[in-house]
Amino acid sequence: MTFSELRTQYPKFVFHGMDVQYNDGALCFSYHFEIPGLYTFQPAWRIRCPQPQDLNEPALQRLLFSLGMAELVSYWKITCSPLVSLPYALTEQQKKWWKKLYFGGLGEFFYRNQVTTDEESFMQMECTDAMLPDAPGQKKLSGKLIPIGGGKDSIVTLNLLKEQLDDACAFQINHRDSSAKAALLAGIPKERMCEVSRTLDKNMLECNARGFLNGHTPFSAIVAFSSVLTAYLHGIQTVVLSNESSASEATVALSEQEINHQYSKSFAFESDFAAYEKQYLRCGVAYFSLLRPLTEFQIARYFASCDTAFHEIFRSCNAGAKKDCWCGHCAKCLFVTVILSPFLPYPEIVRLLGSDMLNLPEMEPVLQELCGILPNKPFECVGSRREVNISLCLAIAKARKQGETLPLLLSNYAETALYQEYAPVAEQFGNEWDPNHRLTEELENLVRKECLHRFQS
Repeated sequence: MTFSELRTQYPKFVFHGMDVQYNDGALCFSYHFEIPGLYTFQPAWRIRCPQPQDLNEPALQRLLFSLGMAELVSYWKITCSPLVSLPYALTEQQKKWWKKLYFGGLGEFFYRNQVTTDEESFMQMECTDAMLPDAPGQKKLSGKLIPIGGGKDSIVTLNLLKEQLDDACAFQINHRDSSAKAALLAGIPKERMCEVSRTLDKNMLECNARGFLNGHTPFSAIVAFSSVLTAYLHGIQTVVLSNESSASEATVALSEQEINHQYSKSFAFESDFAAYEKQYLRCGVAYFSLLRPLTEFQIARYFASCDTAFHEIFRSCNAGAKKDCWCGHCAKCLFVTVILSPFLPYPEIVRLLGSDMLNLPEMEPVLQELCGILPNKPFECVGSRREVNISLCLAIAKARKQGETLPLLLSNYAETALYQEYAPVAEQFGNEWDPNHRLTEELENLVRKECLHRFQS
């Protein structure tokens, strides 16, 4: 079934509304979506709360509905229906905001499914006259909520804020051992872990099995809305993300647009989200990334200097996520291997990931995608092409200085034009600072001190 065929057969997607209740110490809610003539869908959420909530509180209502809008696109993509019917009124500016998120976040989905469309025509929205309440949030907020993914980035955030964790809570969507272990190791006790439950509707999985359209959606937007909602429920003032400047680089650069697998991790989305909160959510919860000024290279350098107990528990592999392990054969595993190679002994990386990735000939094309020999980056959360090249050059220099035999992939890379280009300047890399961030002056000084100045000496 093609994009055009599905849009003709299923011309409308309906967001009917949401059911919300406070039950057994948690806010439980579900959304009601429908593709008429196909299926209804009821994805469900459960967020533990310290006390009963006023379910009619205006800011809470807006947060719940907005999370539903972020969830919607995962179900809409099944048929890409041209018309979306919504249960509440949105301004034209709000419609434009959501369409920008959907279109940017679905760039990889459209590319992989060979869909040709544009931001104006891919979706139209119709709304009822029902208005969500407009009063701003009235809660007194304090403290920090830190989303923990289990990888090196959120571990770096925890370590940078180690003197400021007395008022911090950890956040994760569905349980993952590596996330819980990282928070505990950093000093956040179990009672301050906000573990949110998200359940996908089985009918979506049935559609996937039947061959309807499927692919990547902007999951980090769901993290954004659900973490801010969780923070508001717990009276927390700030959500501190761990997205870096490298997340803003395009995965595929076409003549008419850039496609970024990490769109909802980019600074563009972070800025858009902050503006949306200020104008429409008005709950008072701040949302920003502590690591935004940094590259993945700088984050890896800092991570390598952290307590080795964190090295033992971190996990970044999506393929192995369900088992909380490294698969040892994917682009993400290879990227982690490369980016850590200048800073950790290669045998130690092999031990941690359980795979001698730089000696696997089948990973050669993936390395070529990562460094830019091939035009498109892998569709994974990986760093920029420049820092991959720098890391490869530094790893080669380190191995040669220590009299070690180069692994296969490094030996092959040393024969490329990219090696000749980057090797002479590799040692100069690592002092970059992206001015596009939303850090306070205090936090900016902290990150500069710990991630730049500390390593310059």
